[in-house]
Amino acid sequence: MRLGLRLFFAFFLINGLAAFFVLRVFMVEIKPSVRKVTEDTLVETAYALATLAGADLADGELAGNNGRFASRLAGYTHKPIQAWIWDTRKTTLDMRITVTDAQGRVLFDSLGKDEGQDYSRWRDIALTLRGEYGARTTREIQQDEASSVMYVSAPILVDGRIAGVLTASKPSRSVQKIVDDAERKILRGGLLFVLLSAAVGCAVTWWFVSHVRRLRNYAQQVQAPTLHESAHPDQALQPTGVPSMPGELGELAQAMDVMRKRLEGRDYIEGYVRALTHELKSPVAAIRGAGELLQEELPPQDREMFAAQVVDQSLRLQNLIDQLLQLSRLEQRQHLDKSLRCSLLDCAQRAMQALRSSAEQRNIELQLKGQDSSGPWETDLVTLAISNLLQNALDFSPENRVIEIALAPQRITVSDQGPGVPEPLLARLGERFFTTPRPNGERSGTGLGLSIVTRIMHLHGGSMSVLNLRPGLAVTLDFAPES
Repeated sequence: MRLGLRLFFAFFLINGLAAFFVLRVFMVEIKPSVRKVTEDTLVETAYALATLAGADLADGELAGNNGRFASRLAGYTHKPIQAWIWDTRKTTLDMRITVTDAQGRVLFDSLGKDEGQDYSRWRDIALTLRGEYGARTTREIQQDEASSVMYVSAPILVDGRIAGVLTASKPSRSVQKIVDDAERKILRGGLLFVLLSAAVGCAVTWWFVSHVRRLRNYAQQVQAPTLHESAHPDQALQPTGVPSMPGELGELAQAMDVMRKRLEGRDYIEGYVRALTHELKSPVAAIRGAGELLQEELPPQDREMFAAQVVDQSLRLQNLIDQLLQLSRLEQRQHLDKSLRCSLLDCAQRAMQALRSSAEQRNIELQLKGQDSSGPWETDLVTLAISNLLQNALDFSPENRVIEIALAPQRITVSDQGPGVPEPLLARLGERFFTTPRPNGERSGTGLGLSIVTRIMHLHGGSMSVLNLRPGLAVTLDFAPES
């Protein structure tokens, strides 16, 4: 499972459990809380009415509903009412008032149902007659909790003694609508809370995962070949800036950038050492072998041959070292001097002049044609790139052939009439130390010439492309146009 889904489910689970327990507490506490409030109201009502009923009970006027108290409560339950209690509509008066004497016999019933009945055994009446707090809840239908009725009794005092009991009762169904409404509101609020929690969880997860992905992408770019490590600088990834992130994630990104810089330098050196060691093995071995043979007694012609071999391999080592130094300096450069300008025609002529003697020795003609162009390029670097292309063309061209240098706007192409390069190997041209056999079967090159050309074109914002001509090979340098 992906990190984002794990975080989301964990967040949702925690909030869901929290919402469940909170809702459960609210749901469990609603009904008891409403009943507590109702009982509190009944207590105050009972004690207030008990005070009013005391005079009629002392005068014996409660029996028969002839007293002032009874007449004032007559028709109480049938009185019409239209009241809005917050968002709940009330249309009936549900409180029942009863008065009993000191023996628990009912003297007055606001509903007129139980007058003359003996209530002395009811808990609320018995406790009140003993001077204690009397209250009870009784179901009218034993199996139906909704039929329960709350009773609260208050003593009626006459001359300081308990002469009777006034009981105020209220059915639970009268407040059940309030309870149901409250439960529905809490359920709706809980559902909304869960949905909002899910939305917040999605937002937090998206924020965290997006930052982690940015760190992952940055780490992947750190692992990719850099300009110093890639064989083709135009294919290497440019080092991206450190992603801006808050808090510890930002500190982690900074630490990764420091690590990238350290590893890049170390990998660059290690790669060069490995490649250089590989390339030095052949000439060093040849020089050592020739040197050991020269220590022995040899015919003059053999001694001359082995001495020439030492010189040739020494020159090969010198050429390898010079080109490595050139490539190293180029790879350390990141920008050109934009104030400089040069002409492709001038650079081509300089390169041809430097290699003309080598071409004449093999009777190879160097032809220059096309339209000149200039731009914000460095003359020495462009001349070096053209010289390397011409040197490669001379190495692969048979004698008595033509090497053509064609100029076009922001472009120069060097074409030879040699054997070309096998198609599967074209993509590798430009890799450090990669060489192909010369027409004579030797591998005398260093494999750095085209690497230098590729790096020079990268610095100029251009590219190098290679094409087989059959016969021959054409290498084209395309320079970026002026902006």
